[in-house]
Amino acid sequence: MPFDKQLLVTGSAGLIGSESVRYFTQMGWQVTGIDNNMRADFFGKDGDTTWNLQQLQVDCPEYQHFSLDIRDRPSILNLFSEQKFDLIIHAAAQPSHDLAASRPFDDFDVNAVGTLNLLESTRRACPEAVFCFLSTNKVYGDAPNELPLVELESRWDYANPQDYGGITETCRIDQSKHSLFGASKVAADVMVQEYGRYFGMKTACFRGGCLTGSAHSAAELHGFLAYVVRACAEGREYKIYGYKGKQVRDNIHASDVCALLHQFYLHPRCGEVYNLGGGRKNSISVLEAIAKAEQLLNKPFKTVYVDKNREGDHICYISDLSKIHNHFPDWQITRSLDSIFQEMATMYLLQR
Repeated sequence: MPFDKQLLVTGSAGLIGSESVRYFTQMGWQVTGIDNNMRADFFGKDGDTTWNLQQLQVDCPEYQHFSLDIRDRPSILNLFSEQKFDLIIHAAAQPSHDLAASRPFDDFDVNAVGTLNLLESTRRACPEAVFCFLSTNKVYGDAPNELPLVELESRWDYANPQDYGGITETCRIDQSKHSLFGASKVAADVMVQEYGRYFGMKTACFRGGCLTGSAHSAAELHGFLAYVVRACAEGREYKIYGYKGKQVRDNIHASDVCALLHQFYLHPRCGEVYNLGGGRKNSISVLEAIAKAEQLLNKPFKTVYVDKNREGDHICYISDLSKIHNHFPDWQITRSLDSIFQEMATMYLLQR
């Protein structure tokens, strides 16, 4: 029996990619994924997504997987010539601030050139398809740090009441320090917008805060909450980089991300941008996350403080979700921070 809808997921063995495979498979879509496990190349054993791919192939037997590199333009063009897609979820990326500085060509080729390859392939083969790009809040560079802050016992917070809801999509993306990773994602982000605005394609950039869940192959250089839990569970030393460990991030579970991408598919626009995170209710500082992991896993955490923040890092970043709620009133955050922690802690407790 033929499928009604066809989905392509890039980075399909990663956090958002694998959740997208499961979400849309359960809805009756034919799902094709591409992932060459470059996360293992970037982050070593911790980043290896083989375990997740193997589980996907068990859970979703009709899922089609290709070990393709999004930098390989001929192969990407060929894939699109052979299959027509209704929706593209582009989640493949080089996602690390620090790694980008030591591997700038790989970073830009994956994040910027790979995105262009996918956009142009979509335009040529299936221009009516919906294209969802998992961008990042790092496109704003360190401009969010210019907001006045107040230091609380365990976190930084916004000093002005008008900033309480967090960072909006009107925050500037230039004249700030991004990290090379942030800059390569800016190039991709703007190109996704341009294909929407110039060619009239249904594209959107989802500027993620901390996207999380137990499917994260978390490493020290990427995967905040999942790595905090992993480090505590495995007795690893955890490095806290600057800002007294009070830097804040808002966290959203991958399942809520997929539900939003589905909403955009149902109600698409051209060249849109959205700040995507868990909002204030799902915000947490590094110190608070460490304490939560210790409590759930019932073991002490080895930490060391490094008195230098990561280049271009945010001090306090909470995503303002007002635009998303305005455009997609049927979508809500369904996974609380407590439930996210419990899911990840349970996974590691079961492995003991």
